[in-house]
Amino acid sequence: MSGHITTDPDVLRSFTKKLLRDLDALGVLLEQRLIEEDKTRIGAEQELFLADQHLQPYPCNIELLEKIKAKHFTTELARFNMEINLDPLVFESNCLSKLHNNLNENLQIAASHAQELECRLILIGCLPTLRKSDLDLRYITPALRYKVLNEALCHHRSEQHELNIKGTDELHIKHDSVMLEACNASFQVHFQVRQDDFVNLYNIAQLVAGPTLAAAANSPFLFGRRLWHETRIAVFQQSIDIRKPGTYVNHQEPRVGFGTKWIRDSILDIYREDLSRFRVIMGLPDLPDSLDQVRNGETPALKALQLFNSTVYRWNRPCYGITDNKPHIRIENRVLPSGPTPADETANAAFWFGLINGIAKKYGDITGLIDFAEVRANFVAAARRGLLAQFKWFDGKYLSAQHLILDNLIGLAEEGLQASNLNEADIRTYLGIIETRVRNSRNGALWQLESWNNLSPKYNEFEKSLYMTQAYHENHVNDVPVGEWPGIKPHVVKTKKSRAMKIEQIMSRDVFSLHEDDVIDLAANIMEWRKITSIPVINSKGVLTGLLTYRYVIELLNKLSRGILSEQELPVKALIKGSVISVEPDTLIKDGLELMIENDLICLPVVQDHKLVGIVTRSDFLRVLSNLIDS
Repeated sequence: MSGHITTDPDVLRSFTKKLLRDLDALGVLLEQRLIEEDKTRIGAEQELFLADQHLQPYPCNIELLEKIKAKHFTTELARFNMEINLDPLVFESNCLSKLHNNLNENLQIAASHAQELECRLILIGCLPTLRKSDLDLRYITPALRYKVLNEALCHHRSEQHELNIKGTDELHIKHDSVMLEACNASFQVHFQVRQDDFVNLYNIAQLVAGPTLAAAANSPFLFGRRLWHETRIAVFQQSIDIRKPGTYVNHQEPRVGFGTKWIRDSILDIYREDLSRFRVIMGLPDLPDSLDQVRNGETPALKALQLFNSTVYRWNRPCYGITDNKPHIRIENRVLPSGPTPADETANAAFWFGLINGIAKKYGDITGLIDFAEVRANFVAAARRGLLAQFKWFDGKYLSAQHLILDNLIGLAEEGLQASNLNEADIRTYLGIIETRVRNSRNGALWQLESWNNLSPKYNEFEKSLYMTQAYHENHVNDVPVGEWPGIKPHVVKTKKSRAMKIEQIMSRDVFSLHEDDVIDLAANIMEWRKITSIPVINSKGVLTGLLTYRYVIELLNKLSRGILSEQELPVKALIKGSVISVEPDTLIKDGLELMIENDLICLPVVQDHKLVGIVTRSDFLRVLSNLIDS
């Protein structure tokens, strides 16, 4: 792309004009039937997490890419993310096993160089060991496009990014940058189609988004919380959202979204709707006039359209590209998560390709068979519940995800792959992976949830995340499909912990606290009920202002009973004394332990921006002390 990406208002106005010319140019290409017709191709992009030997996010993508030095590998938003772009394949014969082999070969290249950095590659939708402190802007990849994207989204939002997700647990946090997006990793697949087929096949891609996501779900955890089976869907939508809440109920679509209706005429329907709904937030200067290029017989790159399209994140996204100087259009599936294995990912892709072809072959135009609103609802249900979801399907029938996939969709996918003359052994292999996974009720999300529940209750959230991720990594490096994985049996996992572990990894987030205006009697009762020996005191803004110990509370109550203290001193704020020794979440465990020993403390409140976020006790330190000494 010519020039540098920018948010300069003058450049954006000029860029928008070029963007409109790109749409006109694409219209001419479609009208003159210059879009490639004689090839159907598939492609894939593999996003992944980089972790250290203790399975913590490892910000080393720049160093790793310098060692790899290959065109297929590139950066992602965070320095603990990376992406592999696979070469496109003609959709024929043994293309599925080729896709699988190409994926494994590139992962092996990356893994061999990662070993030199003591780095591990993890294919998963959301990394369970990720901490909020890992999303600090110092870990953003130092590339201009990421810096500009963050500035643009923060400018248009003009307030902190917010996550609010309710599953089995609840997560409600704010963050000051676009780095929340880095919590996600996907396996994006591309399907090049003929222009006459685009409308129908795109609508079918929307139809099957829910069932394919249900089968593939692999992201049930974030920051130690059990959220959606595919939490990545909610995180991505909310992390890029620049809508602002108002006092009136109006309709605004998120920049990451599913769409609002069936498309009717051409790929232009989507681009025009997106440009009507979403602001241009980044631009490039000095772009050529694409309409003039088409009129001169040139193949335009449509750089303005491609940049704008890259900032609107439809789950099924239309794409324009050029191969051998011929323009083509394709559907990019952004629904599927990364992992659990290359075999699983290839199976997910095969299922999706086959469903699109198979449903088109059997039903043709599906827009009269089901309302778009129901399809959209199916997608949300799949993200929330995965294989446990219920879908509304043709003829208004409600079916469980498992019954719909096993009884209807696998057969349609098989017919769709056979219609394109794909290798029968490949079809059996990869659709067999889907069938085994669904029949055994074991996709990545369900395996993680079962494993979490089977770990010893003595572990806190972070330790469970660590041990589960350890077992996940051991399974996925062997490329055995997740439907065949053994679960973690109920037991105590033995593993070394790092000296670099932080307080947030062992602290309790479920903190019982008092407000300054509470009565001292309440403190004594809470301590007795909850079997705790200390209780933090906060003000109306959540700022830590004091700490009451059980011994001190009993002493105060005795003085009150003997009349030594007057009733006027009953509010807690009148009884707390001195400053509170506290730590922040990113304090090293060894430093927190030293602080506790030096000051003979029974606990340490944990604060972020002076606000109480957790507490760590002597027993928390004792639980990890032996491991810290050994490691």
